[in-house]
Amino acid sequence: MIYILPILGVLLSFLFVYLYKPNKKEHFRLLLAFSGAFLLALTIFELLPEVYEDHSGKHIGIYIMLGILLQIFLEFFSKGAEHGHVHLSNSNTNFPWLLLGSLSLHALLEGVPLSENNSLIYGILVHKIAIAIILSIFLMGSKLKLTTSIIFILLFSVMTPLGTYLSQSMNFIMDNLVFINAMVIGVLLHISTIILFESSEGHKFNLRKLTVILFGIIIAYFL
Repeated sequence: MIYILPILGVLLSFLFVYLYKPNKKEHFRLLLAFSGAFLLALTIFELLPEVYEDHSGKHIGIYIMLGILLQIFLEFFSKGAEHGHVHLSNSNTNFPWLLLGSLSLHALLEGVPLSENNSLIYGILVHKIAIAIILSIFLMGSKLKLTTSIIFILLFSVMTPLGTYLSQSMNFIMDNLVFINAMVIGVLLHISTIILFESSEGHKFNLRKLTVILFGIIIAYFL
């Protein structure tokens, strides 16, 4: 399931956009807010205690900070697609390699801790569905050919399972899994908190978003 669910989540999200053609990403802001809260809670409840149980001290914090910095660096190329911002030129018909590369590395890292923490799959899945829907809306609304968009989505969909596979088969990753997981924590902390901060819409009170955020945290706690 940890291999199949991320692929299905992305492909079915693209199919949904292709068939029903929603043209406004704002309709999915509640899903994005839920995914951010759910992913943040799972990271704190599941991943964070695990890495500090295996290793204590400031060096784990260093790897977490490296993960945050890595994600900030990736966003120079993705322009924030990992948390719902996709910027594709309406006149550009070239394959968006930089966007795919940054999203793929992010997705690859997300797959690493899944080999030892099956609960995290649900947080990653919800996050990927929300992002895949918004990404698909922009791909379908761009000047890119349909075949180009399909290739993009197919490549993106396999990256998280690839990260899981590599974490179970590469000695280097297995030997340094706790440190790589710490970096993944940094990546997920950055992504999820940005989603939550941006969902506040100018810091205005929004009962619906507060409700789905609390709902996401509660579900993560009882998983």
